[in-house]
Amino acid sequence: MGAAVLAARAALKTGAGLTFALAPKCGCDILQISNPEAMFIEGGTDVIDHIEVDENAVCGIGPGLGTDPKTAKAFLAFLKEYSQPLILDADALNIISQDPKNIKLIPKESIITPHPKEFERLFGPTGNSFRRVELAITKAREHHIYIVLKDHRTQIISPAGKVFYNITGNSGLAKGGSGDILTGIIASFSAQNYTPEEAAVLGVWFHGRAADSASEKYSKESMLPTDVIHEFGNVFEELNSLAVKAL
Repeated sequence: MGAAVLAARAALKTGAGLTFALAPKCGCDILQISNPEAMFIEGGTDVIDHIEVDENAVCGIGPGLGTDPKTAKAFLAFLKEYSQPLILDADALNIISQDPKNIKLIPKESIITPHPKEFERLFGPTGNSFRRVELAITKAREHHIYIVLKDHRTQIISPAGKVFYNITGNSGLAKGGSGDILTGIIASFSAQNYTPEEAAVLGVWFHGRAADSASEKYSKESMLPTDVIHEFGNVFEELNSLAVKAL
């Protein structure tokens, strides 16, 4: 449930108006206590056995999802029926990678956020990071999706073949939970009518900038993903100040 808590909290703290957390019944108390502003939707007793999304919602799937066969079946059935862009991470990508044919189920304009191992499971091995980017460009074009390649210098690849290199962030993000936060951020920005490219690029930059702020306070070694979330307000103040100066 920690992954779901972090993703939901990140979405809330980056401006999502209404945030819903879909999880098994056993996670209700944890999610409601941790994120009382988010509304809980029961998706099963011990596993996710159904996924329903409001037509006006933006959906981020993966953090804490698990790969139980019942969950995998429900998720793949959802993909076959759903056509709006999604933000997919973690176990959502692991489920998709179980069969190469599943990749075709990802809706166009979706954003996927794999780390190197997840990318390899999805699209195959590459010799180095340069080859990985080349393959990502090919796959982004082929499937008309945005690929956020999480790494030391995260790359965002668009369906048009554009590659954006992010320069914010630090090694303190190399901890479990950091990716869950990024999923929440990008989902939140997408829900605020940013284009997929804008949501991915801004989301990655914002995530890294908050991490840089957290590292200054707590050190790269000691900082936690929750510390990164605590810095979101400072990053928004920085951006708002720059916007005022530009007027």
